[in-house]
Amino acid sequence: MGKSTKIIRKVPVVAIRGSVVFPYTDTILSFGRQKSVKAVNAAFQEDKVIAVFTQKDAKTSHPSQRDLYEIGTIATITQMMQSDGEIHAIVKGHNRIRLNKIVPHEAYLIGEVEEIKEDRVISPEVEVLAKKLTELFKKAVNLGKQAEIVTVMKLVSGQVEPVELVDQAASLLDIKTNEKQKLLETLTLKSRMKKVLEALAREINILDLEKTISQKTQKRFEDQMRKAMLREKKKTIEEELGQEGGELGLEEVSEYKKKILEAKMPKEVRKRAKKELKRLSQLSPHNPEGGYIRNYLDWLTDMPWSISTANNVSIKAAAKVLEDDHYGLRKAKERILEYLAVMRVKKDALEKIKTKLKIKGKDKTIKNEESQPTILCFIGPPGVGKTSIGKSIARALDRKFVRVSLGGIRDEAEIRGHRRTYVGALPGRIIQGIKNAGTKNPVFMLDEIDKIGIDFRGDPSSALLEALDPEQNREFSDHYLEVPFDLSEVMFIATGNVLDTIPVALRDRMEVISFPGYTEEEKYNITKKFLWPKQLRLHGLADEKIKLLSEAIREIINRYTREAGVRNLERNLAGACRKIARLVAEKKRYTKEIKITDVRKFLGPQKFSSLIAEKKDEVGMATGLAVTPTGGDIIFIEVALMPGKGKLLLTGQLGDVMKESAKAAFTWTKAHWEELGLKEDFGNALDVHIHVPEGAVPKDGPSAGVAMATSLVSALAGIPVKRDVGMTGEITLRGRVLEIGGVKEKIIAAHRAGLKTVILPKDNKKDLEDVPAKTKKDIKFVFTNRLEDVLKTAIKKWPPKNVKKVRKTLSTPSYIAAN
Repeated sequence: MGKSTKIIRKVPVVAIRGSVVFPYTDTILSFGRQKSVKAVNAAFQEDKVIAVFTQKDAKTSHPSQRDLYEIGTIATITQMMQSDGEIHAIVKGHNRIRLNKIVPHEAYLIGEVEEIKEDRVISPEVEVLAKKLTELFKKAVNLGKQAEIVTVMKLVSGQVEPVELVDQAASLLDIKTNEKQKLLETLTLKSRMKKVLEALAREINILDLEKTISQKTQKRFEDQMRKAMLREKKKTIEEELGQEGGELGLEEVSEYKKKILEAKMPKEVRKRAKKELKRLSQLSPHNPEGGYIRNYLDWLTDMPWSISTANNVSIKAAAKVLEDDHYGLRKAKERILEYLAVMRVKKDALEKIKTKLKIKGKDKTIKNEESQPTILCFIGPPGVGKTSIGKSIARALDRKFVRVSLGGIRDEAEIRGHRRTYVGALPGRIIQGIKNAGTKNPVFMLDEIDKIGIDFRGDPSSALLEALDPEQNREFSDHYLEVPFDLSEVMFIATGNVLDTIPVALRDRMEVISFPGYTEEEKYNITKKFLWPKQLRLHGLADEKIKLLSEAIREIINRYTREAGVRNLERNLAGACRKIARLVAEKKRYTKEIKITDVRKFLGPQKFSSLIAEKKDEVGMATGLAVTPTGGDIIFIEVALMPGKGKLLLTGQLGDVMKESAKAAFTWTKAHWEELGLKEDFGNALDVHIHVPEGAVPKDGPSAGVAMATSLVSALAGIPVKRDVGMTGEITLRGRVLEIGGVKEKIIAAHRAGLKTVILPKDNKKDLEDVPAKTKKDIKFVFTNRLEDVLKTAIKKWPPKNVKKVRKTLSTPSYIAAN
C-alpha cells in the first residue's frame, strides 16, 4: 500500500455529484452552486490547483466535510468558460489526496489536504494485468464502447504506464458512482487493476449481448423488408400477367401437400383439402382468415383416415385379459368375446375368398363390408366397474382407449363441433377423441350418458344419434370438419346409472347390458383377488405379506358397507391399510393376519346392522323391494290405524304412482272385508296412515303395491308379517299381481339384507335366469298372480280366525266404483 507523503497544503475544495475524477485524466466539469463557482474562480486566478471530492449523497445542496468522501483528487484547471452563472472547466487530475479537515471560509470551501504517494511498483504480474487490460479495452471499443479518440489511441498504444492506464480505464467504466469511488480509494496498484479488469469484463459481456441482439433485430428487419419488397414485385409481375398473387411460401405449400398425400384421405376429403390449400395460398399474410384455414388443414391432415389397429387378438387371450381384470360381469365378457369371434370368422372368410380368386387367376377387388358396429351400453349403479371394464376391453382387443365424460354437457356443439365461422371453433369431442387416439378404430367410452342436459344451446343426446346409429355413422359429419368421417370401425361403449333419463331414440341404438350390483360372494372374491392386493401396493405394504382373513372380509362387506358396487368397500380397505402403514412407519408391532377384532380396531364401530335378522315380526309392517340409482334396496312399509272418518294419509315423499298404489291397496281391503274378518263399515271409522321410512329420499313406482296391501291387511287383521319375507309387484283393484322390473337388483338386495323368502309376480319367473346361482340357492321364491297367495305366504296364521265366510270369487263388487 502506498505511503502518505507528509506534504499538507490548503487548497480550494469543490464537491461534485454523480462522477469521480481520477488522476491522469482530463475531465469536463460544470459548476453551478455559488460556493463551487467561487472556489473555481479563486483557484484559476491563483495557481489553478483545486481539490475535487465526490459527495456521498447527490441530493445534498450545501455539503460539509462529513458529506464528502475522504479520498479525492488534486487537479489543475486547464481551461475554463463561464456562461449564465455557470462555469464549465476542464480539469486534469494529478494525484490522490486525503481530506484532513475543512478550514472555515465564508466564500467557498478550503480544505487541508494530504497527498497520497502512488504505488508505482511494476511487478511481472502487474505487467500481465496491464496487457490484459489493454486487450479488453480494445475489445470494448470494437463492441461499441464510447470514448474520445485521443484517449482510445493513448490506451491502446501500449506506451502508457500501468498506474496511468488503470486510472484512465477506470474513469471510462460504465459503473455506479460509489463503485468508481471504491476504485479511487484502492491504493494498491495490483488490487486496483484487478477490480478494473473485473468491471471491464462485465461491461464487455453486456456490450456483446447488446450487439448480438442488435444484429438479430437488424437482420430480422432486413429480412422483412426484403420479403415485403419481393412480395410487391411478385404482385406487380402477376398483375401484369393477369394472375392473382398468392402469399403463402412455397415451402409451406409443399409441406401441406406432403401432409395431404401422407394422410391417405378419401377422394372427396382430399379434394376439399386441396381447395382450402389453394385458398390459403392466395390470401395476404395479414388476413386473419389464414390462421383459421391453417388450423383447419392441420385437423384434416392429422385425422387418422387410414390408420387402424390390427384386429388379430385371439379370443383365448382376450378372455384371459377380461378374467384377470374383473371378477363376474359374465354378460359383458360374453358380448366382447362374441364381437371378437365375429371379426375373426369374417376375416378368415375374406382370406378364403381372396385365395380362391388368386388360384383362378382373377384379379378382383373384394369389398370389405364392415360388420354392424358394436354399441354397448352398460347400465348399473356406481362402483360396479362399468368404466374400468371399458379399459379392459380396449386391452383385450389391443386397441387404443378413449374416454369422454358426457355428464353435464348441454351444448350440442360439444358433440358435433362448432361451425368454422366462430372464433375459436373446434371439432366435437368425438372427432377430438379419434384424433388423440391416432387410429380410426379405438374403443370409445361415452361415460355418464344418462346425465346429458338439454337447454337453449341444443340437445346433445340428439346429436349422438348419428354417431351411434350403425346406418349413419359411416359418414359422420362434424360441423367443423364439414367432411364425412367413418365411425363404423369405432367400438362405442356408453355407461350410465339409469335408463330412464336416456331418450328412447338413443336407447334404441344401443345394446343395453345391466350391471345389477355384486352379491356378497362376488364382493368377497373381488376383495380377495383385486382390491386388497391393490391397496397393499398403493400403500407400500406389498412386501409385508399382510393377509386379510375371510371372516374379516365378510365383516367389512356386511357391517361397514351397504352398496351395490365396491367403492366404499375399497375406501374401508384403504383405511385399514393406512392404519397399518402408520404402525410400520413408527416401527410398532402389527399383525400379519387381520381378523374381525383388528377390523373393528382399524375402522371403528360397525356402521350397519342386519336389516332383518335383528328385527321381529310386527303388525302393520311389510318388507318391500325397490330399485334405486345406486342399486337394489329393501324398503319398509308401515301402517298405523287411528279413529277417524276413513281418510288415507300417505307420507315418506312418495311419488304419484306410489300414492295410487296405496289407494288401490286400501280400496281392495275395503272390498274384501269379509275375507279379512272385518266389519263392513270399518273404513268409515278409521283413518289409515301409510308411511315409508327415509322420508328425505324420493320414492316412486308401482312395484310397492303388494307390500302396501300386505302391510295394510296385517294392521287391520292384527296379525304380524313375517320379517324374513320380501315382496314386490304391482297390485290392481281386483287383487291381481302384475309384472315389474329390476328383478335381479331386487333379489340381490334381498339376499344382502338376509331375507329368506321373496314373493314375485308369476310373469317375472323368466327373470331369474340372470340371478347368480348362489343367491337363488339361499332364497325361496314364491311366484303368484293373486294377492291372496301373497297374504298366505307373508302373514302368520293366515286366514284370520274370526273369518265367518270366505267368498268363492274375489272379484271386486260393483259398489266399489261408487266409492
